[in-house]
Amino acid sequence: MGCESDTATILREAGARLTPQRMLIVSAVRHANGHIGASSILEQVRTHYPYVDLSTVYRTLAVLKNMHLITETDMGTGDYSFEWIHHDRHHHLICKVCGSVTSLDHDYLENVSTEIFADYSFRADLDHFAIFGVCANCEQKNGESNQNV
Repeated sequence: MGCESDTATILREAGARLTPQRMLIVSAVRHANGHIGASSILEQVRTHYPYVDLSTVYRTLAVLKNMHLITETDMGTGDYSFEWIHHDRHHHLICKVCGSVTSLDHDYLENVSTEIFADYSFRADLDHFAIFGVCANCEQKNGESNQNV
């Protein structure tokens, strides 16, 4: 089954309407190499459908997020980024010094949701995290610069 027909099937099964705009928005997110911002999605969609506006993009992204097909994450740029996940849940380690991004398997956070619910009766949505810190390379460079002082 092709990507577009697979996407159409997923949306239909979830009860979502299949409009040309929605299919173009889904395609832009699904074919992005990693994270993509709403303005980039809008630019791509407008090449095929010039009358789409940003509110349509955001409404469609909200539908996809509620369906757990995409994630919405602040990757530290001030704007939210979106990524197609469908079943591939993962997280990111982002270095505050150099900006490098490393994927983190969801297994690392699997038990956190269970423990939060057990301790607080709070059902946490742990679909996608951006965890900020300092990568090993920057930590090593920082250690070397401190030795020279």
